Amino acid sequence: QPTMPSEYRSGMNRRALLLLATLCSLPVRAEAQTPLPWLSVREAHEAAKAGKLVLVDIRTPEEWADTGVPEGAIKLDMTGSAFEVRLAALKLDPPGKPIALICRTGNRTSTLQRTLAARGWKELVDVRGGLLGNPRDKGWLAEGLPVTSYP
Repeated sequence: QPTMPSEYRSGMNRRALLLLATLCSLPVRAEAQTPLPWLSVREAHEAAKAGKLVLVDIRTPEEWADTGVPEGAIKLDMTGSAFEVRLAALKLDPPGKPIALICRTGNRTSTLQRTLAARGWKELVDVRGGLLGNPRDKGWLAEGLPVTSYP
């Protein structure tokens, strides 16, 4: 039977060890998750320009002032009051149009997309890379896509 190194044992109480043992013994059910939709920044820009989706910048006003806002994006601070209600209002005009979420690097939008998908949202698209990019995806600015200044 494998043993736990003493530096780990000493910090865990009996209750925590029992909980860990219980969790480890539970059956694991692997369910195939449908990958959530995403677009590159260039694809999002082209689709927004063509009127095929609603582009929403979920960053804070300080971030908008720092980098500007993607051209054509609606500014909706995800830390603001009634964020989800305001986002839901965007689904009404026009109905059925996907909402593409963009942030600074793509981290917040992918997390938000997963959270809202778990609540039943189906028409959200993650814009990978955000404004500044990340090691995997080029950002809006690196692609040379247009921004408008804020305020």
